[in-house]
Amino acid sequence: MLQLNENLVSFSKAGDDDYPPDSGDLKKLATLITKFAPHDGRFDLSGYGLHVVKETKTTAETIHTMSQPGLCIVAQGAKRISLVQKSYEYNESRMVVYAAEIPISASIIKASKEEPYLCLVVHLDLQKLIDLILKVFPHGVPKTPNTQAIYVGNSNPKTVAAAIRILDLILQQEDADLLVPLVIDEILIRLLRSPAGPSIAQIGITDSNAQKVSRAISWLKENYAAPIKIEDLAEISGMSPSSFYSHFKSMTSMSPLQFQKTLRLQEARNLMIMRRADVSSASFQVGYSSISQFSREYSRLFGSSPSKDIAQLRNA
Repeated sequence: MLQLNENLVSFSKAGDDDYPPDSGDLKKLATLITKFAPHDGRFDLSGYGLHVVKETKTTAETIHTMSQPGLCIVAQGAKRISLVQKSYEYNESRMVVYAAEIPISASIIKASKEEPYLCLVVHLDLQKLIDLILKVFPHGVPKTPNTQAIYVGNSNPKTVAAAIRILDLILQQEDADLLVPLVIDEILIRLLRSPAGPSIAQIGITDSNAQKVSRAISWLKENYAAPIKIEDLAEISGMSPSSFYSHFKSMTSMSPLQFQKTLRLQEARNLMIMRRADVSSASFQVGYSSISQFSREYSRLFGSSPSKDIAQLRNA
Protein backbone atom coordinates (compact mmCIF):
# COMPACT_ATOMS: atom_id res chain seq x y z
CA MET A 1 0.00 0.00 0.00
CA LEU A 2 1.27 3.47 -0.88
CA GLN A 3 2.04 5.71 2.07
CA LEU A 4 1.86 9.49 1.85
CA ASN A 5 5.31 10.88 2.63
CA GLU A 6 5.01 13.87 4.97
CA ASN A 7 8.73 14.32 5.63
CA LEU A 8 8.89 17.87 4.33
CA VAL A 9 12.20 19.64 3.79
CA SER A 10 12.66 23.39 4.13
CA PHE A 11 13.19 25.52 1.03
CA SER A 12 13.51 28.75 3.06
CA LYS A 13 16.89 30.07 4.16
CA ALA A 14 17.77 29.25 7.74
CA GLY A 15 16.51 32.12 9.91
CA ASP A 16 13.76 33.18 7.51
CA ASP A 17 10.15 32.89 8.61
CA ASP A 18 8.56 29.81 7.07
CA TYR A 19 5.28 31.36 5.92
CA PRO A 20 3.14 30.47 2.88
CA PRO A 21 3.15 32.48 -0.38
CA ASP A 22 0.81 35.45 -0.55
CA SER A 23 -2.53 34.55 -2.16
CA GLY A 24 -2.24 37.62 -4.38
CA ASP A 25 1.16 36.46 -5.65
CA LEU A 26 -0.23 33.01 -6.39
CA LYS A 27 -3.04 34.58 -8.41
CA LYS A 28 -0.52 36.68 -10.35
CA LEU A 29 1.56 33.59 -11.08
CA ALA A 30 -1.52 31.66 -12.17
CA THR A 31 -2.57 34.46 -14.52
CA LEU A 32 0.89 34.61 -16.08
CA ILE A 33 1.10 30.84 -16.57
CA THR A 34 -2.23 30.84 -18.44
CA LYS A 35 -0.79 33.36 -20.90
CA PHE A 36 1.78 30.75 -21.92
CA ALA A 37 -0.61 27.78 -21.71
CA PRO A 38 -3.65 28.40 -23.93
CA HIS A 39 -4.93 24.85 -23.40
CA ASP A 40 -4.11 21.69 -21.47
CA GLY A 41 -0.59 20.32 -21.80
CA ARG A 42 3.06 21.19 -21.39
CA PHE A 43 4.51 24.31 -23.01
CA ASP A 44 8.27 24.83 -23.25
CA LEU A 45 9.61 28.38 -22.95
CA SER A 46 12.35 27.92 -25.53
CA GLY A 47 15.83 29.03 -24.58
CA TYR A 48 15.09 29.65 -20.91
CA GLY A 49 15.19 26.16 -19.39
CA LEU A 50 11.59 26.47 -18.26
CA HIS A 51 8.20 25.00 -19.06
CA VAL A 52 4.65 25.48 -17.81
CA VAL A 53 1.88 22.93 -17.36
CA LYS A 54 -1.89 23.39 -17.44
CA GLU A 55 -4.54 20.75 -16.72
CA THR A 56 -8.26 21.51 -16.42
CA LYS A 57 -9.32 18.11 -15.08
CA THR A 58 -8.10 15.51 -12.66
CA THR A 59 -6.32 12.48 -14.05
CA ALA A 60 -8.56 9.51 -14.83
CA GLU A 61 -5.58 7.21 -15.47
CA THR A 62 -2.29 7.38 -13.57
CA ILE A 63 0.52 8.54 -15.85
CA HIS A 64 3.75 6.52 -15.73
CA THR A 65 6.76 8.55 -16.78
CA MET A 66 10.38 9.50 -16.06
CA SER A 67 10.96 12.52 -13.88
CA GLN A 68 13.45 15.15 -15.01
CA PRO A 69 15.66 17.18 -12.64
CA GLY A 70 13.80 20.36 -11.87
CA LEU A 71 11.96 22.60 -9.40
CA CYS A 72 8.14 22.65 -9.68
CA ILE A 73 6.30 25.75 -8.47
CA VAL A 74 2.52 25.29 -8.38
CA ALA A 75 0.29 28.34 -8.65
CA GLN A 76 -3.01 26.47 -8.47
CA GLY A 77 -4.31 22.91 -8.11
CA ALA A 78 -2.53 19.82 -6.82
CA LYS A 79 -0.60 16.79 -8.04
CA ARG A 80 0.29 13.42 -6.53
CA ILE A 81 3.38 11.43 -7.49
CA SER A 82 4.37 7.94 -6.42
CA LEU A 83 7.76 6.27 -6.24
CA VAL A 84 7.58 2.59 -5.29
CA GLN A 85 5.73 2.62 -1.94
CA LYS A 86 6.10 6.35 -1.27
CA SER A 87 3.54 8.93 -2.32
CA TYR A 88 4.04 12.71 -2.39
CA GLU A 89 1.59 15.57 -2.91
CA TYR A 90 2.35 19.14 -3.86
CA ASN A 91 0.22 22.22 -4.50
CA GLU A 92 0.33 26.01 -4.19
CA SER A 93 1.65 25.68 -0.63
CA ARG A 94 4.28 23.04 -1.46
CA MET A 95 7.13 22.90 -3.97
CA VAL A 96 8.96 19.82 -5.21
CA VAL A 97 12.50 19.27 -6.43
CA TYR A 98 13.30 16.27 -8.61
CA ALA A 99 17.00 15.56 -8.13
CA ALA A 100 17.30 12.59 -10.49
CA GLU A 101 15.70 10.89 -13.46
CA ILE A 102 13.53 8.17 -12.00
CA PRO A 103 10.40 6.27 -13.11
CA ILE A 104 7.37 7.65 -11.28
CA SER A 105 3.59 7.51 -11.52
CA ALA A 106 1.72 10.81 -11.41
CA SER A 107 -1.84 12.11 -11.30
CA ILE A 108 -3.52 15.50 -11.09
CA ILE A 109 -5.72 15.38 -7.99
CA LYS A 110 -7.10 18.93 -7.94
CA ALA A 111 -8.06 20.76 -11.14
CA SER A 112 -11.13 22.13 -12.90
CA LYS A 113 -11.98 24.24 -15.90
CA GLU A 114 -12.56 27.21 -13.60
CA GLU A 115 -9.43 26.59 -11.53
CA PRO A 116 -6.96 24.48 -13.54
CA TYR A 117 -3.76 22.95 -12.25
CA LEU A 118 -1.01 25.44 -13.15
CA CYS A 119 2.69 24.86 -12.63
CA LEU A 120 6.01 26.45 -13.61
CA VAL A 121 9.00 24.10 -13.85
CA VAL A 122 12.58 25.37 -13.61
CA HIS A 123 14.94 22.80 -15.14
CA LEU A 124 18.04 21.97 -13.10
CA ASP A 125 20.87 22.51 -15.55
CA LEU A 126 23.88 20.59 -14.23
CA GLN A 127 26.56 23.05 -15.37
CA LYS A 128 24.65 26.05 -14.00
CA LEU A 129 24.18 24.20 -10.72
CA ILE A 130 27.90 23.42 -10.52
CA ASP A 131 28.79 27.09 -11.08
CA LEU A 132 26.39 28.23 -8.35
CA ILE A 133 27.51 25.53 -5.90
CA LEU A 134 31.05 26.94 -6.07
CA LYS A 135 29.70 30.40 -5.18
CA VAL A 136 27.25 29.33 -2.48
CA PHE A 137 29.65 26.85 -0.86
CA PRO A 138 33.15 28.36 -1.45
CA HIS A 139 34.57 26.24 1.37
CA GLY A 140 32.90 23.02 0.27
CA VAL A 141 29.41 21.58 0.58
CA PRO A 142 28.53 20.39 4.10
CA LYS A 143 28.23 16.65 4.50
CA THR A 144 24.67 15.36 4.25
CA PRO A 145 22.81 12.08 4.63
CA ASN A 146 22.11 10.00 1.55
CA THR A 147 20.68 11.99 -1.36
CA GLN A 148 17.03 11.50 -2.29
CA ALA A 149 15.48 11.65 -5.74
CA ILE A 150 12.50 13.76 -4.59
CA TYR A 151 12.29 16.62 -2.12
CA VAL A 152 8.97 18.19 -1.11
CA GLY A 153 8.69 21.21 1.14
CA ASN A 154 6.68 24.34 1.87
CA SER A 155 6.71 26.87 -0.95
CA ASN A 156 9.11 29.77 -0.49
CA PRO A 157 7.29 33.12 -1.02
CA LYS A 158 10.49 34.69 -2.37
CA THR A 159 10.78 31.93 -4.97
CA VAL A 160 7.16 32.48 -6.01
CA ALA A 161 7.86 36.21 -6.37
CA ALA A 162 10.91 35.42 -8.52
CA ALA A 163 8.80 33.10 -10.69
CA ILE A 164 6.38 35.98 -11.29
CA ARG A 165 9.26 38.23 -12.39
CA ILE A 166 10.55 35.57 -14.79
CA LEU A 167 7.25 35.12 -16.60
CA ASP A 168 6.59 38.86 -16.66
CA LEU A 169 10.03 39.47 -18.21
CA ILE A 170 9.43 36.84 -20.89
CA LEU A 171 5.98 38.22 -21.60
CA GLN A 172 7.20 41.81 -21.91
CA GLN A 173 10.43 40.76 -23.73
CA GLU A 174 12.24 43.56 -21.92
CA ASP A 175 15.86 42.36 -22.00
CA ALA A 176 14.49 38.89 -21.17
CA ASP A 177 17.50 37.07 -22.59
CA LEU A 178 19.77 38.95 -20.18
CA LEU A 179 17.55 39.15 -17.10
CA VAL A 180 15.70 35.81 -16.99
CA PRO A 181 18.90 33.76 -16.44
CA LEU A 182 19.76 36.05 -13.52
CA VAL A 183 16.39 35.46 -11.86
CA ILE A 184 16.73 31.71 -12.42
CA ASP A 185 20.12 31.96 -10.70
CA GLU A 186 18.37 33.73 -7.82
CA ILE A 187 15.87 30.88 -7.49
CA LEU A 188 18.62 28.24 -7.53
CA ILE A 189 20.73 30.19 -5.03
CA ARG A 190 17.78 30.41 -2.65
CA LEU A 191 17.32 26.67 -3.10
CA LEU A 192 20.98 25.94 -2.38
CA ARG A 193 21.05 28.23 0.67
CA SER A 194 18.02 26.52 2.20
CA PRO A 195 18.43 23.66 4.71
CA ALA A 196 17.73 21.26 1.82
CA GLY A 197 20.46 22.89 -0.29
CA PRO A 198 23.46 20.77 0.70
CA SER A 199 21.54 17.59 -0.13
CA ILE A 200 20.35 18.92 -3.50
CA ALA A 201 23.88 20.19 -4.23
CA GLN A 202 25.14 16.60 -4.23
CA ILE A 203 23.81 16.11 -7.78
CA GLY A 204 26.25 18.74 -9.03
CA ILE A 205 29.36 17.66 -7.12
CA THR A 206 31.88 15.76 -9.21
CA ASP A 207 32.24 12.18 -7.99
CA SER A 208 29.63 12.55 -5.27
CA ASN A 209 27.60 9.43 -4.62
CA ALA A 210 24.59 11.14 -6.23
CA GLN A 211 26.51 11.85 -9.42
CA LYS A 212 27.92 8.32 -9.50
CA VAL A 213 24.42 6.86 -9.21
CA SER A 214 23.26 9.26 -11.93
CA ARG A 215 25.86 7.81 -14.29
CA ALA A 216 24.35 4.36 -13.77
CA ILE A 217 20.84 5.75 -14.30
CA SER A 218 21.92 7.30 -17.61
CA TRP A 219 23.41 3.97 -18.72
CA LEU A 220 20.25 2.09 -17.72
CA LYS A 221 18.08 4.53 -19.69
CA GLU A 222 20.08 3.84 -22.84
CA ASN A 223 20.51 0.09 -22.30
CA TYR A 224 17.37 -1.00 -20.43
CA ALA A 225 16.80 -3.96 -22.77
CA ALA A 226 20.28 -5.42 -22.20
CA PRO A 227 21.13 -7.93 -19.46
CA ILE A 228 22.87 -6.24 -16.54
CA LYS A 229 25.02 -7.21 -13.58
CA ILE A 230 25.40 -5.16 -10.45
CA GLU A 231 29.17 -5.46 -10.81
CA ASP A 232 29.05 -3.84 -14.27
CA LEU A 233 26.86 -0.96 -13.07
CA ALA A 234 29.13 -0.46 -10.07
CA GLU A 235 32.12 -0.22 -12.40
CA ILE A 236 30.33 2.36 -14.56
CA SER A 237 29.62 4.35 -11.40
CA GLY A 238 33.14 3.98 -10.01
CA MET A 239 31.94 2.35 -6.78
CA SER A 240 32.21 -1.02 -5.13
CA PRO A 241 29.20 -3.30 -5.78
CA SER A 242 27.99 -3.13 -2.18
CA SER A 243 28.38 0.65 -1.94
CA PHE A 244 26.75 1.17 -5.34
CA TYR A 245 23.75 -1.01 -4.46
CA SER A 246 23.25 0.77 -1.14
CA HIS A 247 23.47 4.31 -2.58
CA PHE A 248 21.37 3.46 -5.65
CA LYS A 249 18.54 2.10 -3.52
CA SER A 250 18.76 4.97 -1.05
CA MET A 251 18.47 7.54 -3.83
CA THR A 252 15.86 5.88 -6.07
CA SER A 253 13.96 3.78 -3.50
CA MET A 254 14.44 0.71 -5.71
CA SER A 255 17.17 -1.75 -6.57
CA PRO A 256 19.00 -1.42 -9.92
CA LEU A 257 17.11 -4.48 -11.23
CA GLN A 258 13.75 -3.03 -10.13
CA PHE A 259 14.72 0.22 -11.82
CA GLN A 260 15.54 -1.57 -15.07
CA LYS A 261 12.33 -3.59 -14.89
CA THR A 262 10.26 -0.43 -14.48
CA LEU A 263 12.01 1.20 -17.45
CA ARG A 264 11.32 -1.89 -19.57
CA LEU A 265 7.65 -2.04 -18.64
CA GLN A 266 7.10 1.68 -19.21
CA GLU A 267 8.75 1.46 -22.63
CA ALA A 268 6.71 -1.63 -23.55
CA ARG A 269 3.55 0.25 -22.63
CA ASN A 270 4.61 3.17 -24.82
CA LEU A 271 5.32 0.81 -27.73
CA MET A 272 1.85 -0.73 -27.46
CA ILE A 273 0.11 2.64 -27.16
CA MET A 274 2.10 4.82 -29.56
CA ARG A 275 3.26 2.26 -32.13
CA ARG A 276 0.45 -0.26 -31.65
CA ALA A 277 2.92 -3.09 -31.07
CA ASP A 278 1.35 -6.35 -29.90
CA VAL A 279 2.13 -7.81 -26.48
CA SER A 280 4.63 -10.36 -27.78
CA SER A 281 6.56 -7.86 -29.91
CA ALA A 282 6.67 -5.21 -27.18
CA SER A 283 7.89 -7.66 -24.53
CA PHE A 284 10.75 -8.93 -26.71
CA GLN A 285 11.77 -5.43 -27.82
CA VAL A 286 12.31 -4.33 -24.22
CA GLY A 287 14.35 -7.38 -23.28
CA TYR A 288 11.93 -10.04 -22.02
CA SER A 289 12.42 -13.62 -23.20
CA SER A 290 9.24 -14.88 -21.51
CA ILE A 291 5.83 -13.41 -22.37
CA SER A 292 4.29 -14.93 -19.27
CA GLN A 293 6.89 -13.27 -17.04
CA PHE A 294 6.35 -9.98 -18.88
CA SER A 295 2.58 -10.22 -18.37
CA ARG A 296 2.93 -10.97 -14.66
CA GLU A 297 5.28 -8.07 -14.02
CA TYR A 298 3.25 -5.72 -16.22
CA SER A 299 0.07 -6.56 -14.28
CA ARG A 300 1.87 -5.98 -11.00
CA LEU A 301 3.03 -2.50 -12.05
CA PHE A 302 0.02 -1.23 -13.99
CA GLY A 303 -2.80 -3.10 -12.26
CA SER A 304 -4.08 -5.15 -15.19
CA SER A 305 -2.82 -7.42 -17.96
CA PRO A 306 -1.10 -5.81 -20.99
CA SER A 307 -3.96 -6.55 -23.39
CA LYS A 308 -6.66 -5.32 -21.01
CA ASP A 309 -4.68 -2.23 -19.98
CA ILE A 310 -3.95 -1.15 -23.55
CA ALA A 311 -7.54 -1.80 -24.66
CA GLN A 312 -8.81 0.46 -21.87
CA LEU A 313 -6.32 3.21 -22.75
CA ARG A 314 -7.16 3.10 -26.45
CA ASN A 315 -10.89 3.28 -25.72
CA ALA A 316 -10.56 6.07 -23.16
